[in-house]
Amino acid sequence: MRILAEKSPETAVLARSGYDAVVLVGHDPVKAKVKPLATALKSLASADASASAAVNLVADPSLAGGRLVVAPTGPVTRDYDDVRRYAEAASRGVKRARDAGAKAVLLLLQAPPKSKSRQHDHAAAIAALGACGGLWQPLEAREDLGQKNVEPITKIGVCALGGTFSAGAAKWVAAVEDGMRLARDLCGTNPERMAPLKFGAYVQAACRGTAVKVTINKDKAKLEKGYPLLMAVARSSMAVARHRPCVVRMEYKPKGTITRTILLAGKGVTYDTGGADLKVGGHMAGMSRDKGGAAAAAGVVLAAAKLGLKGVHLIAELGCVRNSIGSDAFVADEIIKSHAGCRVRIGNTDAEGRLVLADLLSNLRVTAKKTTGPELFTVATLTGHAGRAVGDYNISLDNGPARSAGTSKSLSAAGDMLGDPFEVSRLRREDYDFVAGKTKADDVLQCNNGPSSATARGHQFPAAFLVLAGGLEDHGNDGAAPLPFTHIDIGGSGCEGGDWQHGTPSARPVVAMLAALCGATPPQ
Repeated sequence: MRILAEKSPETAVLARSGYDAVVLVGHDPVKAKVKPLATALKSLASADASASAAVNLVADPSLAGGRLVVAPTGPVTRDYDDVRRYAEAASRGVKRARDAGAKAVLLLLQAPPKSKSRQHDHAAAIAALGACGGLWQPLEAREDLGQKNVEPITKIGVCALGGTFSAGAAKWVAAVEDGMRLARDLCGTNPERMAPLKFGAYVQAACRGTAVKVTINKDKAKLEKGYPLLMAVARSSMAVARHRPCVVRMEYKPKGTITRTILLAGKGVTYDTGGADLKVGGHMAGMSRDKGGAAAAAGVVLAAAKLGLKGVHLIAELGCVRNSIGSDAFVADEIIKSHAGCRVRIGNTDAEGRLVLADLLSNLRVTAKKTTGPELFTVATLTGHAGRAVGDYNISLDNGPARSAGTSKSLSAAGDMLGDPFEVSRLRREDYDFVAGKTKADDVLQCNNGPSSATARGHQFPAAFLVLAGGLEDHGNDGAAPLPFTHIDIGGSGCEGGDWQHGTPSARPVVAMLAALCGATPPQ
């Protein structure tokens, strides 16, 4: 997708401008002040009382492609409105233009209302990202039917009325969209096309020609030594060659002085049957999307490289594994020692994601000791409780050092500004009590044997487990070597509308993480 910045709306909207549709997005679009649109907008307003509330297409031979799509955002200044309305309206508008036959769309943004909070400062960039996201189609469709057939729009020009959308902003959108597209592809593709090793190969291909170094660890002996919990999850998949696990490591280290190192552990469960604690009653459908955390982490690293960010070093470990059911499946009551040396009693094999993350986190903990300004993160579609607790929002939980640094607060602020919102949750002593070892044979309990959605503090206590099993207990504010750690649960936000079977992968929280952790906001 080519993203272009257009400065002159009066020219860009006209026929022969190089576009074949105009999509006008705004809070009251029929009042947009663009002279060539005046006749079409007046006609629409007089013919349709809902012109400022519904998507409409107006034919006008003087305009690009002879068509104007009007896509209202609805109100944007109430206490509970946010910039996502621009992304959503742009998505609806470009899809209508695509369905009308457009291939090159001009996205025209009405000047947002004045706001003391400046919540609309990046409305044009967020609208452009929303347009790109709305046009994404599944990888299998693109491969089987041809990309030009399912994604015919190849160019989007962006023009902000009463503001600016610079060439720099266009480059930002294009780079971030590349990261988000990778995340959507990895998360949204079926479990055979995106089995563990194919997941790794797809990441390698996406990063080819960039400054991202990708390595894939698929050696059984090395994985058993370095990732024993992950390999317990993988145990029943080992009999099927194409389902065998791997750990994908991505690294982006720009030249020059490094001031901050972001270390990401991503849950990449390519299919989750639940294992011996089998998912029943139709709850297995959609579990190919249980790799959304690893997908998002990959998207962050790729976008950072495409943006050419300076001063920030990114390292991601993606645990790609299938939680299969079979005669060699791991079972509840087993005690398995993690990479950090923590004796983990298994409580529920369907809580496999935190096992994968714990070993990744522990390995990154070791890596962190050799880096500048390290900050650790886990990103995962971890719990159903996340969606039950906060709906379609990312959740973040800090350990002591991260809370002192304001990590979750920065994610929340960036999310509000760029339409990728977070709810800030909190680790409490009860969470550590919940997972404390029950006998002298074990150090920590992985999980209870009920669904997270029916368990009090169902998304909080897994973060306590990660601290303990990942070897971070001695790296709190009271430790000799504090390490900031933030757990991000996208169990409610990883797919649009929380529809894990058919919903579009959201590629969240790529945008907020880039902004909060890497300083990557759209240039004005």
